[in-house]
Amino acid sequence: MADIVIGVLLLAGSAFVLIAAIGIVRLPDLLTRMHASTKAGTLGALLVLAGLALHQANGDVISKVVAATLFLPADRPDFGAYDRTRPCEAHEIASG
Repeated sequence: MADIVIGVLLLAGSAFVLIAAIGIVRLPDLLTRMHASTKAGTLGALLVLAGLALHQANGDVISKVVAATLFLPADRPDFGAYDRTRPCEAHEIASG
């Protein structure tokens, strides 16, 4: 039963990473490419890491997977969009 769950997690994660790669190649402009790579790529990587943690079932591996899970969303290019300024303040700064 555990092998089925691990296989599903790994296949789903690989599928999301593949979708992100196809999105980077096929989408027309920079912002939609960034959206495809960040959303699907992050979810795919997290699913693959979850499958790895279940497969290994080792304390060292699980602690590294947890650390990667905490730091992986911070590595996304759109992570800066979640800053602490209100949208109107950001617009005022951008418009001068």
